[in-house]
Amino acid sequence: MARFEGKSIIVTGAASGIGRAAARLFAEEGGKVFLADWSESVLEAAEEIKAAGGTATGRKVDVGVEAETQAMVAAAKAAHGDLHIIFANAGVGGGRDSVLEGSADLWAETLRVNLIGPAMAIKHGAPLIQDSGGGAIVCTASVAGINSGAGSAHYSASKAGVMSLVKTAAQQLTGAGVRVNAVCPGIIETGMTKPVFDYAREKGKLDRVGRLNPLQRYGAPEEVARVALFLASEDASYLNGQSIAVDGGLSSSHPVTRQVYGQVAV
Repeated sequence: MARFEGKSIIVTGAASGIGRAAARLFAEEGGKVFLADWSESVLEAAEEIKAAGGTATGRKVDVGVEAETQAMVAAAKAAHGDLHIIFANAGVGGGRDSVLEGSADLWAETLRVNLIGPAMAIKHGAPLIQDSGGGAIVCTASVAGINSGAGSAHYSASKAGVMSLVKTAAQQLTGAGVRVNAVCPGIIETGMTKPVFDYAREKGKLDRVGRLNPLQRYGAPEEVARVALFLASEDASYLNGQSIAVDGGLSSSHPVTRQVYGQVAV
């Protein structure tokens, strides 16, 4: 497949996890990928793509700072010509703080990266995508933005904000030729969720991670990345303003006593 042949693509949060997987897949399908992250590891991720024969540029960026995002967009255009796609994936976690525990500073930092970051990517990226003949922006939200119970109060609110952002942006970019959608990952093994997985491995309970969804397992970064690539591609040419859950079915139900197929519920 070469759905992104000649396309100039920005992936934020590209040093690890979903972003790194997506950057690699975009490059494998012919894309010229600009990898951004506030970790120095983003430079290593770009070098891996180039070593495999792909086209990539890495840059250390704090996406929650508007000036840095604006410079990132300009640098991507300068490096690879035009701009067709942005995968605004960068984000920070939030532990398990309740609404009664998180400080105002913690709320502000989470919203700065998780919500303002994608907003600035849209603000500064959409005009260049329009100038390049149109394309797509994909943001990373979360199942935590769909229902409570999947994250802290501040993290969940930030991701619900991303879901609202893609709807508003899709409407306000009417006529620009820029589609805006989001992916909503469930429990995925990434750098952000590393403490959860490390604890489960230490306690010998890795098989319990993700057990609450109908597939009864956790997901891999590539499983979310492939959906992001679909949304960014012409295969999703009539999808706009949507948030797609990639969660093994977790968000498809209210809390219930689950009956396993073929077994009697207790």
